[in-house]
Amino acid sequence: QVQLSESGGGLVQAGASLRLSCAASGRTASSYVMGWFRQAPGKEREFVAAISRSGDNFYYADSAKGRFTVSRDNAKNTAYLQMGSLKPEDTAVYYCAAIQSLFTSSAYYTKIDDYNYWGQGTQVTVYS
Repeated sequence: QVQLSESGGGLVQAGASLRLSCAASGRTASSYVMGWFRQAPGKEREFVAAISRSGDNFYYADSAKGRFTVSRDNAKNTAYLQMGSLKPEDTAVYYCAAIQSLFTSSAYYTKIDDYNYWGQGTQVTVYS
């Protein structure tokens, strides 16, 4: 079992950048694919990005491509979501998630049901 804790959210102006962190504890994070999701008020939770166990493969939602970068440091048991050129429509609670995988280079986990561990979320608010 792994416990996840996000940090790094905040209130920023449109065009700014933020880096979210997801610290994993309890089990070695390198055994897990790490994903990022977000949920805006009144909307369903949606996929943002995922990174393979090895860190060499990624998958992004169209809304994140070109602006967000997912990465991980397995030595620190931490995953990151670097967000740039933020827009008001990026305002949401951002969650990290994890799923244990046998495949070191697979990152195609885009559904909520793909993951069985979740953090508590961190609020990102972007104002214009």
